[in-house]
Amino acid sequence: MKTEKLYEKDSYLRSFDATVLSLETVGEDSLVVLDKTAFFPEGGGQYADRGTIGGFEVSDVQLKHGEIVHTVRGALSLGERVRGEIDFDLRFFRMQNHTGEHIVSGIIHRLYGYENVGFHLGDGDVTLDFNRELTREQLDEVEELANRAVWENQDVRVCYPSPTELAALNYRSKLDLRENVRIVAVGDVDVCACCAPHVAKTGEIGQIKLLDFMRYKGGIRLHILCGEWALSDYGRRYEQTLRLSNLLSVKQHELVEAVSQILRKNEQMKQEIKALRRDRLTLRFKGLTKAAGNRVLILSPDEKDLVREAVNLSVSLCDGATVALAGDDQNGWRYAIGSERIDLSAVSRKINAALSGRGGGSRTMIEGSFLAPLEDIKSYFDSLDLSSI
Repeated sequence: MKTEKLYEKDSYLRSFDATVLSLETVGEDSLVVLDKTAFFPEGGGQYADRGTIGGFEVSDVQLKHGEIVHTVRGALSLGERVRGEIDFDLRFFRMQNHTGEHIVSGIIHRLYGYENVGFHLGDGDVTLDFNRELTREQLDEVEELANRAVWENQDVRVCYPSPTELAALNYRSKLDLRENVRIVAVGDVDVCACCAPHVAKTGEIGQIKLLDFMRYKGGIRLHILCGEWALSDYGRRYEQTLRLSNLLSVKQHELVEAVSQILRKNEQMKQEIKALRRDRLTLRFKGLTKAAGNRVLILSPDEKDLVREAVNLSVSLCDGATVALAGDDQNGWRYAIGSERIDLSAVSRKINAALSGRGGGSRTMIEGSFLAPLEDIKSYFDSLDLSSI
């Protein structure tokens, strides 16, 4: 005996009575099959309903070998008459978002002929995958049309066409379906094969918001939120906007310009600081004298971006190689090595091998990092004749 799918007949059914047809005990859980159920099993990109059966939590519902199996956190008995209770708030939020997805997908299909090739409805996150790319401007148009469909409060109808009727029907489907096909028609916006619960009127969706999108497998992945989830998301975004507005002491609609101004000033300050650090570096090495062998210069850990500059300032005062280091023994050393007389590209591999390093460069300059301790690095270059390796 197959389980009667009450959720297909009435999406708004909150509770029901049923008989336990079969069960299997797994640890403290019962895997239960009922003669009827209002619990939607996971499928089609949507998670299973939540709620209780016989007063015990339903943690999962899956379709296995044609049977709807409820995972119940408690012990039930074969043949027991039980009351099922749906977490209807969660069910309704999902109904809002799933019906909203139909509207968005239907409009994109009508306007551009693109197919919805992927759908995931999680808790507070909805993604749609399309087989072609769309621009932000195109998505803005889709969003406006989708919300107009909501405002018009159109009917959402469910039917099971005969094979002859189905063959003549223009509808969306990811599968080649032949019989017992459940068709969901959302006003004049979309007709699609779907087994999930939906709202009865588009006005119940409340609002549809198209959020982020990205290129994905030759098309796009679109994030949307509808109804209560969209309202909650807007509330969080408004709170962040309000806090930023207060922090920057500007009106909310002036935030972009205010942040842009801060970024410009920040970049200007970074350039000024960089120039000052270079000047300080120049003064530090101003008194260097000519060195016969190699010279090792130690910079502070926050001067890793200046190792190349340090070499350029002093390389002419060294017959061997000038080595500039910045970092510490725990995190490693950023290095730049320069020479006017030695082909450094020919010896970089040996240097890196000796000091647990990696990097490379040109004949006159190589850059990279060493993991060896500072004392080992200094000792290596103090005793090294680069022209001999």
